Amino acid sequence: MGTKNKGLSASKKLKKKSSGVEENTDEIMPKSSSKENAGGHVEQLKRLSEKDPEFYQFLQEHDKELLEFDDDDDDDEDIDDDAETEMDGDEIEEDDEADEFDTEQLVHADGKEVKSSTNVITSAMVDSWCSSIHENRSSGAIRSLMRAFRTACHYGDDTGEDAKSKWSTMSSAVFNKIMLFVLKEMDGILRGLLKLPTSGGKKEMIKDMSNTKRWKSNNHLVKSYLGNALHILNQMTDTEMISFTLRRLRFSSVFLAAFPVLLRKYIKVLLHFWGTGGGALPVVSFLFLRDLCIQLGSDCIDECIRGMYKAYLLNCQFMSASKLQHIQFLGNCFVELLRVDLPNAYQHAFVFIRQLAMILRDAHGSTKTKKSSQKANQSSKEAHNTKGKESFLKVYQWKYIHCLELWTAAICAYSSEPEFMPLAYPLTQIISGAARLVPTARYFPLRLRCIKMLNRIAASTNSFVPVSSLLLDMLEIKELHRPPTGGVGKAIDFRTVLRVSKLSLKTRAFQEACVFSVVEELAEHLAQWSYSVGFFELSSVPVVRLRNFCKSTNVDRFRREIKQIIREIEANSEYTNKKRMTVSFLPNDPAAASFLEDDKNAGVSPLSKYVASLRQRAQQRNDSLKESSILVGQDSSAYGSKITESDEDDDGEDNKGDAVFNSSWLPAGTPKCEESKEEKQKKKKRRKEQDDETAFDEDIVEDFILSSDDEEGSLSDAPSDEEVSIKEKPSKAPSKKKGKTHRRKNKKRKQSNQVASAV
Repeated sequence: MGTKNKGLSASKKLKKKSSGVEENTDEIMPKSSSKENAGGHVEQLKRLSEKDPEFYQFLQEHDKELLEFDDDDDDDEDIDDDAETEMDGDEIEEDDEADEFDTEQLVHADGKEVKSSTNVITSAMVDSWCSSIHENRSSGAIRSLMRAFRTACHYGDDTGEDAKSKWSTMSSAVFNKIMLFVLKEMDGILRGLLKLPTSGGKKEMIKDMSNTKRWKSNNHLVKSYLGNALHILNQMTDTEMISFTLRRLRFSSVFLAAFPVLLRKYIKVLLHFWGTGGGALPVVSFLFLRDLCIQLGSDCIDECIRGMYKAYLLNCQFMSASKLQHIQFLGNCFVELLRVDLPNAYQHAFVFIRQLAMILRDAHGSTKTKKSSQKANQSSKEAHNTKGKESFLKVYQWKYIHCLELWTAAICAYSSEPEFMPLAYPLTQIISGAARLVPTARYFPLRLRCIKMLNRIAASTNSFVPVSSLLLDMLEIKELHRPPTGGVGKAIDFRTVLRVSKLSLKTRAFQEACVFSVVEELAEHLAQWSYSVGFFELSSVPVVRLRNFCKSTNVDRFRREIKQIIREIEANSEYTNKKRMTVSFLPNDPAAASFLEDDKNAGVSPLSKYVASLRQRAQQRNDSLKESSILVGQDSSAYGSKITESDEDDDGEDNKGDAVFNSSWLPAGTPKCEESKEEKQKKKKRRKEQDDETAFDEDIVEDFILSSDDEEGSLSDAPSDEEVSIKEKPSKAPSKKKGKTHRRKNKKRKQSNQVASAV
């Protein structure tokens, strides 16, 4: 028991006194250890052995390393330095080699001494560092330049001056010189110090080097360069400056494999620039993200796919003519990113498409519940109305439709890949269900978008999708068989609306757009099978229904259009019938797949020629709408034209950098608390769009009667996008108090009139 108590008391003393020893050594010993400090520590241990020999003997038995520290002094320094580097990447370790460039007097390349103050970075200092780096790759000059780069990136921060930094002020010319040199040269300098290839690389290369001495002595430079550059990116407001900085940082993207925290921050910033930037910035950001996915693989591809999908949805909340090209660009970028890792992309695609299917299932379920609950009490009716309205709006909104178009583009792009081929069928079912959810005339634009998606999937996968019934049902709506009481009306661009107003339904422009769109999409559908051996049987039902429409309509221009497509279908049927009379195989024979394959490649069928003319007519109609009613922003047309300049033209990049960093801008000049006029205007516009969307959401859908729009209380009573934006606020009903005052005044007037007549 005595030995046990003695051991316990010694262990308690060990905890207390060892912590005291550590605190004393932290206060006494500086970070750069020396022999004098080591000797002082030895004397402290000797005094400890004389003062408390029992505790000293306990240390000798259980912790000899604490007493024998002289041998591993250098190793401990390296470990401490590495730990400090991992704790804070913005600060650079103090090194003996850097002391020669920290002095107040610097020697210029030509041998002259350049004097500078203690806290000002001058142009001569920067020139001296740059010349030393170019001549002999001086590590001291590199460290000094990186400290100056950190000062430039954090210039004007509200956190106060860094106590470890010797410099705090600089001019705009010095700032530009530091930024240009570091951004242009630092990637090559770091690769030279680490003995890496001049460009490219994979994450395995960085992981294999992580245990080497070169990496341990220089990784703080890499982390400082990437971390400070990320900080200055968040301070910049000029698009060209941000684009140039990202282009240069893109060459060092492989180094982010060693710093997961920095990697996540870079992905977040790049996604923001990709989704909201203008000019060439979205292209540069996407190329950076693609390089990260290619070089780092699974470390960032999942986060990039989810982040880009989320950014795409944020841009698709509202739709306007000026955003068409931007949304198409974002979708093309997302589809291109999936190419990096198709098996991994399939997992994300499966999850996102399944979410779309579940939303559509809830909408269909609420529709059936609505029909079955019409005989219920009033409270349950209101509950079902609210639930049905919410489910319906989740499907018939821009985000949902753009998601369908995004995955349609992905499946069409990779239809030949075994990973994406199984997703074609479920997506086709979802699109068909969305098109049939509310088949009223006001939602013809949405139905046409769904039909176009189905035609694209059928053409890319070479599979049959029953589209003709969706199109021919549109010709049987009552609005197309009535005279246009609303006049000619304004031309409607079906690409920018999901539904039309009730007033537009009665216009001549809406009727023409519907009939012409049905003819174009039906011709596209039948042209895909115009070389099939069973085209005659496939086209027989559409021809019958088209003839019925010709008999029922009283509009001459509609009859001419329908008769034209009927003639083309019959001519194509004669063309295929003549060809199949010469063959001997059965329709279910595999040889039928190669029927008229040469003619199909040449595009010589009557329907193929007819579809080509219809495409030209549709293009002319869209161009006329763009010239007359579509406002195209300056930035919206800049995405596609900047790709070759930013990605391939590296010769003029140095000159471009000189032009970008040739102003009086400093990070302190644009604090985060102050917003520019453009940002205020964007916020005001976004707030207005949100108000419009809120007004749309507040409309109550009373009934889901999936027939004509004539009956009161039907789904079409909900206002359209056009009506919401121009609707006036209803006047408030007069209160009871005001009604009483009016009655009193009328009564007094009557009494006065009676008195006057009596007099």
